Amino acid sequence: MSTAIVYQPEQRLELPDGQRRLIALTIYLGFAALAVGVINGLAQALSYAHINIFQYYPGMNSYYQGLTVHGVFNAIIFTFAFANGFVTLTMARGLNRKVHSGLLIAAFGSLALGSLLAAFAMFSGRASVLYTFYAPLQAHWTFYLGLVLIVVSTWITSLNLFVTLRSWRREHRGERIPLLAFISVVTYVFWDISSLGIAVETVVFVLPWSLGLVATTDPLMDRTLFWFTGHPIVYFWLLPVYISWYAMIPKQVGGKLFSDSAVRAVFLMFLCIIPIGMHHQYMDPGISSKLKFATAILTFTVFLPSLLTAFSVMYALEIGGRKRGGTGLVGWFFALPWSDPSVAAQVLAMLVFLLGGITGLMNASYSMNIEIHNTTFVPGHFHLTVGTAVALSVMGIAYWLVPYLEHRKLWSRGLAQAQAWIYAAGVLIFARGMISGGLAGMPRRTAIALAPYSEPSWHLAGIITAVGGSLMVIGALLFFLDIGLTVVIGEREEPAEIPFTETIHAPATVGWEVSFDHLRYWIAIAFVLIVVMYGPFVATHIPLASVGVPFKRF
Repeated sequence: MSTAIVYQPEQRLELPDGQRRLIALTIYLGFAALAVGVINGLAQALSYAHINIFQYYPGMNSYYQGLTVHGVFNAIIFTFAFANGFVTLTMARGLNRKVHSGLLIAAFGSLALGSLLAAFAMFSGRASVLYTFYAPLQAHWTFYLGLVLIVVSTWITSLNLFVTLRSWRREHRGERIPLLAFISVVTYVFWDISSLGIAVETVVFVLPWSLGLVATTDPLMDRTLFWFTGHPIVYFWLLPVYISWYAMIPKQVGGKLFSDSAVRAVFLMFLCIIPIGMHHQYMDPGISSKLKFATAILTFTVFLPSLLTAFSVMYALEIGGRKRGGTGLVGWFFALPWSDPSVAAQVLAMLVFLLGGITGLMNASYSMNIEIHNTTFVPGHFHLTVGTAVALSVMGIAYWLVPYLEHRKLWSRGLAQAQAWIYAAGVLIFARGMISGGLAGMPRRTAIALAPYSEPSWHLAGIITAVGGSLMVIGALLFFLDIGLTVVIGEREEPAEIPFTETIHAPATVGWEVSFDHLRYWIAIAFVLIVVMYGPFVATHIPLASVGVPFKRF
C-alpha cells in the first residue's frame, strides 16, 4: 500500500504581511462577534432557571432582543467571518500562492459594514426578530441591508478563491486540484448556491417590505426561501471545520488520511444534497405532504457523507494513536496527544457532534418532529452542532492559527486545555437540560423567567440548562483570555508551518474519479435536485397570494 502526499509544496506558504493581517482581522471580527453572542447567551440560559438578568445588560430591553443578538452574532457574523478568513488561508496554502488583495479588502469591508448595520438595528431595539428573520416579524431596513452585505462578503471571498484557482490552473494544466484547495473551493460553491434563497427573500421581499416600497409580503414564501438557505447554512458552518478535521488534524496527531477521493466525494455529496430545508416546515400548511415526504427522504441521505466523515477522520486518528503506542480496541484513543489543546478541543468537538448528529436525525423524522417542533429540544440539538462541533473546533483551530498569524507562541497551553474540557462538559449538561425540557414540552424562544405559566417538569430541566450554559460561558471567556493575551503579549517566534496531512491512497490521475474536479457537473446535479424539490412549491405558489403581512412603519 503506497503513501502519497496530498500536496506538499517544496517551500511553505509565505503570505504577504498585508494579506496575513487582513485574514487575521477578518477572523478577529468573528471572535469579537462570538464574544458578544456568548455574553448574551448567558442571559438566555439563566432564563430557563427563572433567573432574569436582562435588565443588567446595557442596551438590552428584552429577552427577545438579547436572543436576536445571540443568534445573529454567533450563527451568522462569527461563522461567516471565520469561514471567510480561514478558507482563504487554506486555499492559499493548498495552491501555495497568494490570493487577490483587492478582493480580500472588499470582503472584509463588506463584512464589517454589514455587521455594523445589523448591530445598529439590533442594539437600538429595531430588529428583535430572532435568528429566523422572515415575516410576519419585521425588522428595520438596516438589519436586512446589513445581512445582505454580510452575505456579499462571502460571495467576494468565493470570487477570490475562483480567481486564485484559475491562476493556478494556467500554470498546472491537466493536474488534479490539490485536495486542500479542492475542499476549500467546494465549500464556497456550496454556499454560493445555498445562499440564493436567503438573498432572494431579503432583497426581493422583506427589504422592500421594511422600507415601505411594497404593501405586503407573503409569509410562506419568505419562510420557504429562508429555510432553503437556513438548513444548508448548517453545513456552511461545518465545512470549514471539516477542512481542519480532514486535512489538518491527522497531521497534528501523527496520522494519515485514508483516501483523497473519499474526501472529495464527501464534499461533493454535501454540494449536491442542498435542497433539504423544507424539513423545517413539516408543520407548515401550504406545502403538500408529498413534498414533505420527499424532503424527509433526501434529508436522511445527508447522513451518508457524515458517516463517511466519521470513518475517515477516526481512521486517521487511530493511525496517529497507534503510532504513539496505543494498543487494543480503544487504547489508541487515549494515546492521542491530548496535551495539545488544538487536538483536545477538536476531538472533544467531534465526540459531542456524534450526539448532535443523532438528535439531528430525530429532527428530520416527520413523526418525531411533531413532538419536538418549537421546543427546547431543537436548540439543544444545534448547540451540539454549531454550538460545539463548530465553535469548539474553531477554538481548537485558533490555538495554532492565531500563533501562526501573529508569529507568537500561545500564551498558555494549560489554560487552553482547561478551556476545552470546561466548554465540552458545559455543553453536554446544557444540551441534556434543553433536550429533556423539550421532550416535556418546554417551548423554545420563550422568556421562561417571565412566563406566567410553567410546568413542574420544566424546573429541573431549566436548572440543568442554566448550569451547563454558565459553564459554556466560562469556557468561552477562558478562550478569549488566552487568545487575547497571545495577540498582545505572546512571546515572539517564527511561525510554524500550517499542519497538512498525507493520504494513504493518492489522488487518481485516470478514471472516473478525475471527474470530481469537473465542478460544473456537480453544480448541475445540485440545481436539478433544487428544481425537483422546490419547483412544485414555486409553481403552485406563484403568483403570490394577494393577502399578506401588511407593512408597518416604525
